[in-house]
Amino acid sequence: MRRIFRHRIAVVLIALLAAAPASAQKRGSVLRIFQYDSPASMSIHEEALNSAQNPMMAVFNNLVIFRQDVPQNRMDTIVPDLATNWSWNANMSELSFQLRRGVNWHDGKPFTAADVKCTWDLILGNGPEKLRANPRKAWYRNLDSVSTKGDIVTFHLKRPQPAFIALLASGYSPVYPCHISPQAMRQHPIGTGPFKFVSYKPNESIKLVRNEHYWKPGRPYLDGIEWTIIPNRSTAILAFIAGNFDLTFPFGLTVPLMKSVKAQSPNTICEVRPANQSTNLIVNRDAPPFDNPEIRRAMALALDRKSFIDILAEGQGDIGGAMQPQPQGVWGMPGEMLRSLPGYDPDVSKNRAEARALMEKAGYGPQNRLSVKVSVRNTPPFRDPAVVLIDQLKEIYIDGELETVETANWFPKVYRKDYKVGLNLTGAGVDDPDAQFYENYACGSDRNYTGYCNPEIDKLFDRQSMQPDQEKRRHLVWEIDKKLQEDGARPILYHNRFATCRQPQLKGLTIMVNSLFNGWRMEDVWLDK
Repeated sequence: MRRIFRHRIAVVLIALLAAAPASAQKRGSVLRIFQYDSPASMSIHEEALNSAQNPMMAVFNNLVIFRQDVPQNRMDTIVPDLATNWSWNANMSELSFQLRRGVNWHDGKPFTAADVKCTWDLILGNGPEKLRANPRKAWYRNLDSVSTKGDIVTFHLKRPQPAFIALLASGYSPVYPCHISPQAMRQHPIGTGPFKFVSYKPNESIKLVRNEHYWKPGRPYLDGIEWTIIPNRSTAILAFIAGNFDLTFPFGLTVPLMKSVKAQSPNTICEVRPANQSTNLIVNRDAPPFDNPEIRRAMALALDRKSFIDILAEGQGDIGGAMQPQPQGVWGMPGEMLRSLPGYDPDVSKNRAEARALMEKAGYGPQNRLSVKVSVRNTPPFRDPAVVLIDQLKEIYIDGELETVETANWFPKVYRKDYKVGLNLTGAGVDDPDAQFYENYACGSDRNYTGYCNPEIDKLFDRQSMQPDQEKRRHLVWEIDKKLQEDGARPILYHNRFATCRQPQLKGLTIMVNSLFNGWRMEDVWLDK
């Protein structure tokens, strides 16, 4: 009897402890965040940067979503959102979702299966209206069509693609309303999410307010969210230290800046996380003299990857290929494979000697140096490593001049191939090869900024995508990544680790370790004031 009594007491205590966090959450208050720049629009499906996607993720829902309280995004952390469940056909070429009932858009109109179909018809270019820009169209090159039957939506694929559901779980994959035009969504987006869009004033602010009729009972806790745009990073950080903000821009602080914040505000909580974002060298392969593969190879050999990490992040960074390195990344190459690749040998002097020989063969040298503009987005995470890159290229007779480009113009510029050499930050919307490979390296993709195109590699992209055995798929992915680095498709300088700092009163936020795009629903966040 005593054992039974003790067991019952233990069960009650566990239940009380499990319930304690929920009962401690407080409703009210406005979450204040700063960010560095003004996005071109508020339309997630038309934007390639997190300056638009992070604020707007709280306005929308997906069919499915990565759990917001688990740091690593994986297939087994995908949970229902606007769908209640999903199922595959036998060969994983049809994915069906049962939709949630009783959900309304922020303007009061009901959410239906037609909205899901309209969203992906828009992305595929099959609808009556068109997106102005379509950064993730390459994700859905295997999607043939979307059909509806009552509350069931089915995605019909051209071939099996087991990881297709991971693309739908990204913060980059919200469902849009059929009855709102793409033009209106750029300026005043309508969603089903926990927060309603209020206003966007370029160079000033983005404001959201609680959705009082959100379909999840009791959510969100916050009254609203305000993102204040402060282009000067020092000014923004000082305002945070003074208590004017609850959260820094997500993944927006370098390690040295984080240490400065902690020194001036010891109670601040800061987390350094891998961002699944690489800093990379982009070279327009069609623009002379960079159409010469030996010059491109020389540039890749000139890179001292460890120096980037040491100078910019005090050692907090990772050397890798296209896929985020392990253990935070799910698909990264093993270290021994990586070290065998051109330019990854730690003997930088040897690499640069080989690079100079290639440049001299192409007609360049100490008396005939190559001058070029190095184009970058005009924000510190782009500008700072570009300065280091320019210094390193000098070692192989290339004199770079920094050309800064405002955020609203950056994606259109590189999409048009209106550059010769640039430094880019590539954030993976999903830590899955289907997102990374098709978006950034496949022939014809809008975000394949360098114009790299290898039909044989494209076939390998499809082969790994169809592979249901995860261990076999992993080895295929490693071989593909190895080939991309050998081809100099988009030389990876390093994988970033950035800090996000918050005031002690901010609760309920989980910072992801393999995505800077997927953790900003904000419906579970609250302020202990």
